Amino acid sequence: MYEITVLHLPDDFEGEVVATLVTRRAASPTRRAVLYLHGFTDYFFQDHLAEHYVQRGIDFYALDLRKYGRSLLPHQTRGLIRSVTDYFPEIDEAVRIVRQDHDELTINAHSTGGLIASLWADRVRGRGLVQGLALNSPFFDLNVPGPMRVAADLLQTPLSYTRRALPLSSSTVYGQTLHRTEQGEWDYDLELKPLKGFSVHAMWLAAIRRAQRRLHAGLAVDVPVLVLAASAGLRVRDFVPEARSADIVLDPEHIARWSTSLGPHVTCVRITDGLHDLVLSAEPVRKQVFAELDRWMNAYVHQT
Repeated sequence: MYEITVLHLPDDFEGEVVATLVTRRAASPTRRAVLYLHGFTDYFFQDHLAEHYVQRGIDFYALDLRKYGRSLLPHQTRGLIRSVTDYFPEIDEAVRIVRQDHDELTINAHSTGGLIASLWADRVRGRGLVQGLALNSPFFDLNVPGPMRVAADLLQTPLSYTRRALPLSSSTVYGQTLHRTEQGEWDYDLELKPLKGFSVHAMWLAAIRRAQRRLHAGLAVDVPVLVLAASAGLRVRDFVPEARSADIVLDPEHIARWSTSLGPHVTCVRITDGLHDLVLSAEPVRKQVFAELDRWMNAYVHQT
């Protein structure tokens, strides 16, 4: 059902680097494709997302980025990068592979993947490599109180280039809303996507804030963009039933606010009762997510 391709990349500051391209093809040959990019503390496991696309005659590809999921090597620190541009080589290579057999490519990206995809698309504008971006709760800003935001923005050299884990408390609430052994319905590998997430390192946070400030200053993505965000956000430290119908990771108001910074053609849709990863929301909610994806792709992406 799935094909796995390991992408060997130039070494980084920790040594050997790979990324992993996961492929599921539609029943009949097609010139249309989607490339999925996951978020922080994540990897591709959403089979129903792949099924949605292949049922519509679209080949599905997912990229486990360096130091995540199938691409994590024993010597590596989970998710650690110096800049979000570190991910551009594996995206470039994945797109090169996909474009060999496809004329139409949509990038569907979640959370941190949405931030990365936005900057990547801005970098390659004018080259016709991608025909649309569909962003699922993209990580456009920090969801933290003001003092913590100021502290994050003060991360400068040399602290921003250390591999030091920050002394931040972690919570299992989001994981509890997802995994079937807790309060959720999804089965995934808790070694690859732990309930408590990954440690946040100074280097990683500094890289994310530089990328977010770049986006806030304004990008010029030259293809249609769909931004999907939950209707409501919620800050909780312990599980409550409301956590299953809100974004408890990011603030959807931030996502909506910064969506217009992407480029001239942006559609922003708010999803009632959506989780942070909207396609992992309750079935009626994710049906709406898929309906919005279909409507947007049919209107703006699919070539006649």
